[in-house]
Parts: sequence; structure tokens; C-alpha cells
Amino acid sequence: MRKAARPVVWEGDGAQSPSLDPINYSATVDYIARAAGRIVRVTTPCKTSVLLAGAAERLRAHVRGSIETKQELLAAAEQSILDAAALLTACLQSGGKILLCGNGGSAADCQHIAAEFVSVLNQSFLRPGLSAIALTTDTSILTASANDFGYGGIFERQVQALGRPGDVLIGVSTSGNSENVLRAFAYARGHGIQTIGLTGKPGGKFPGACDICIQVPAENTQFIQESHIMIGHIVCDLVEKSLDFAAMR
Repeated sequence: MRKAARPVVWEGDGAQSPSLDPINYSATVDYIARAAGRIVRVTTPCKTSVLLAGAAERLRAHVRGSIETKQELLAAAEQSILDAAALLTACLQSGGKILLCGNGGSAADCQHIAAEFVSVLNQSFLRPGLSAIALTTDTSILTASANDFGYGGIFERQVQALGRPGDVLIGVSTSGNSENVLRAFAYARGHGIQTIGLTGKPGGKFPGACDICIQVPAENTQFIQESHIMIGHIVCDLVEKSLDFAAMR
């Protein structure tokens, strides 16, 4: 049986690769090429001279701003995060499920958070999958609903179809004004489904539209979204550590 060719690694300054200019480089990239059926990896410096002046300071300013936002979040929203974790724990303990909805980056956050519940948050704590559904993933449902009834109802329709009393709907919107999330909240609250909102500052219509509103004390969308995914991780951790799996239905 023929053995697979082993990778050959060559590290240099780019001189042997005419397509790679080694001048004015300061970082490192890997150039992957196939030669004679074997993989050749060329490690060569990567330009930063193409970046804007002050790029490093912009990087540091973003990290500092994100840290400050999270510190302010701890002071402003600790109790609402704990309340959300308690609500989700009670929901799952009694056999309910979590539904999540949002748009754009918030849709991606919904999928990320749902994945943490269904799969596993950390390999050091293996447990059964937890019932969570992101309402942002099925393109056939989303486009059919939008085409038939309008974009504003794409999540409301799914809550109507999938939600049951005792479930919890999590809505994510940095502005707190996403019409399709607000409509989903309204339907849920009228049908025995409790609601949790993740938003930013000032929160738009979310504070009056959901049972628990977690507001990130920032107006910068990036900082809000970075905090939202952190909140998702924290809540998942608290929930899975609080559940009595042996007693779950």
C-alpha cells in the first residue's frame, strides 16, 4: 500500500517564491502550494504597511472599549443575567425549549447560542443536549414566510408553529427596534411563552416588550454584539450547572 506523501516544510524569506515580495513585511503568513504531489509550506512575512496610519492604536482602542463595556455590563446587568439564567433553567427542567431570533449578526449569535445548548459548551462538562432552536437558519421557511406574509412576521410565524406554553423566546437586537423580533415577542407573551431580550443602549422598544431585558450599556454595535455572545456563554454555563438532569422530563 502506497504511503501518503509527508508534508515538506520550508521556511524562508520569500526569495524562492517570485510571487511573494519579502520587502516591508512584518507579520507571518503561510503560503500553501502543491508540488510533485507533496504540500510545500512557505513561511513568509506579511505586509502591514498597507494598513492605515494608527492601525495599532485603533486595535488597542477597540480592545479597551470592549473591556470597559463588559465592566459596565457587570455593574448594570448582573441581576437581569441571573434572572434570565433562572428562567431558562426552569423552562428546560420542566421539559420546555428555548427559541431564539434576531437579524444579521444577531441571527448569527442566535445560532451560536443555540449550538452551545444543543451540543456542548465545554468538553470538561459533558451533559445531555438541551432543547434550543434558532429561528434564523431555515432559508425555505424564512423566504416562504417573508414572501407570503412579509419580513416582519418571519419569527412570529415560527413561534406560532413551534412554541408552546412554558417555552422561552430569546430575541436579540442591538437597537431593540427590530420589528420581526418585537412581533415575535408580542405573540409569545400572548400565548404563555416567556421572553428574554438582549439589546444595547438605550434599548429601543425592548424594555417594555419582553419579560427580562438585558441591556448592554453601550451604543457601539460591535461592543454590544461582543457582549451579547459573552452573555450567551455565561447563561449557558449557569443553566447547565443548575439543571438536575436526572429529574428532567
